Amino acid sequence: MHLELTSCTSLALALRQAWQLSKTRLGFLALPNFDQIIEIKMQELERWPIFSLLNEEFLVAVRIACVFGNSGNEAIVVTKDDDVFALGSNGSSCLGVGDAQSCLHPRKVEALCKKNVVSLAYGSGPHVLAVTEAGEVFTWGHNGYSQLGNGNTNQGLIPSPVTSGLHTKKVFQVACGSHHSLALTVEGEVFAWGYNNCGQIGTGNTNNQTVPRKINSAMIGTKKIIVIACGQTSSMALSDAGELFAWGYNGNGQLGVGNNANQLTPCKVIGLVGTITTQIVCGYAHSLALSDAGCLYAWGANSYGQLGTGNKAHLVTPTKIGLDKGRFVEVAACHYSHLSAAMTATGKVFMWGQCRGQAVTSPMETKFTRVDTTFACFASPQSMARPLIVDQVQEKRVEQSVRDAFNDQETSDLTFLIDGKPVYVHKSLLKIRCEHFRSMFQAHWDEDEKSVIEITQFSYPVYYAFLEYLYTDQVHLLPEDAIGLLDLANSYCETQLKHQCERIIKQGITVENAAMLLAAAIKYEASDLEEFCFKFCINHLTAVTQTKAFNHLDEGTVKEFIKKAGMYGAFKY
Repeated sequence: MHLELTSCTSLALALRQAWQLSKTRLGFLALPNFDQIIEIKMQELERWPIFSLLNEEFLVAVRIACVFGNSGNEAIVVTKDDDVFALGSNGSSCLGVGDAQSCLHPRKVEALCKKNVVSLAYGSGPHVLAVTEAGEVFTWGHNGYSQLGNGNTNQGLIPSPVTSGLHTKKVFQVACGSHHSLALTVEGEVFAWGYNNCGQIGTGNTNNQTVPRKINSAMIGTKKIIVIACGQTSSMALSDAGELFAWGYNGNGQLGVGNNANQLTPCKVIGLVGTITTQIVCGYAHSLALSDAGCLYAWGANSYGQLGTGNKAHLVTPTKIGLDKGRFVEVAACHYSHLSAAMTATGKVFMWGQCRGQAVTSPMETKFTRVDTTFACFASPQSMARPLIVDQVQEKRVEQSVRDAFNDQETSDLTFLIDGKPVYVHKSLLKIRCEHFRSMFQAHWDEDEKSVIEITQFSYPVYYAFLEYLYTDQVHLLPEDAIGLLDLANSYCETQLKHQCERIIKQGITVENAAMLLAAAIKYEASDLEEFCFKFCINHLTAVTQTKAFNHLDEGTVKEFIKKAGMYGAFKY
């Protein structure tokens, strides 16, 4: 059978091609049974009780899943065929099927089928918002406070497009509080509507807003917003410059403005001024943020330990937590619950807060590989912090399924020797995954006949990481070591690996290594990484220019940096 290969074949595609070639084995490499892959995918969904009665045929077709409701007893799913189904108790007709009848088995949501729904958000009524790839917003469910944005307070039995205020806009993200809604456009504008008793709409008053209204406050009216989030009665927005703004209810300090007063318009989160924020999430009455340096901040209500500070004292300003856990890369919370979760750069998932009725006041390591699983197993109610993209789960599991074959001497047919240390691999997989090896293992190359190949160009950690990447699509290296792997990726023309290295370097950038990483990005012509490192240096200009790494930059790089920094206005007073 002919294998259709590209210069950088993905692991999932490689496995499918290999599986077609041989149902059980390719060369000496035992391949995963795709029935097992389906089983893993179903297990990920069946962690959520509402899906436990659904049959295999339906579960394997799911592309996006969303579990919500005050008891975690409602769900909406989008299939690979772009059909939308709903099941559950159907409070306030939130399933969008045209009536208020509950159902244990999926019913089709006709109004959303073939609309290419890409994301969902949900309130406590509950009311539901859906965004399509075309940027349309559909709403349905509870509407007692005009949170559907259709100009009235009539309950929505089926999804209807939101036209007033958004008809010329392309929306890519939505968020819901208990009874209010936010929408973010591709231009970076924030629109809000619904319940406004605490100023969560951001209009400067407490009048309910019946249709979407752009937030034109002095604080964010001219900013480009890239992320929005909602607590029960509060709202947050993150700008492309890493500035965080909050407004609405503040009785527990969840706005992070240094007091407990409600804010009727967006205000800067004062404890994060000067910090470049990259992620924000809101719990029921607490907030979490992640900085570009991988630091995790928490503030707001803490009755269940959801701030992770080791106690139950509320905080009105952001405080760093998890200082001994390493660099964080992902954070999660849900406005339905008092549970928090985060993942470190090494893939460890931690949780804290209200865990099945118990108060966990400090981040506790779990055995999970995704923060989403924390909410399925420990949240009260068991509602998702965000929609689950099931295809991503499947692909990650496929990668994991062949990890055991990497560096397995018993099944290997080839050994690489680097710095005197062996790494055991399989020629067949290397040929499928990498153009360099595809060329190497041809009849006219001497290496094709060898069972041991010595590598002298790269260090052991770098080459080991490269070979492991071919088996897992994952890279586990410190940012400094990732520079060496970036060099290898350039040499072997591995574009995807190059992007992986850039991602690691971005996640691991600090004041101390920023100048060194900038120089590496310039050397290896990684333009996106270069721009990222440059902006980081500008944002932390004084501290970066005082580091040893900056002093070690060559004269040409320093001159170019100063010139570019001047163009960015870094030296204006």
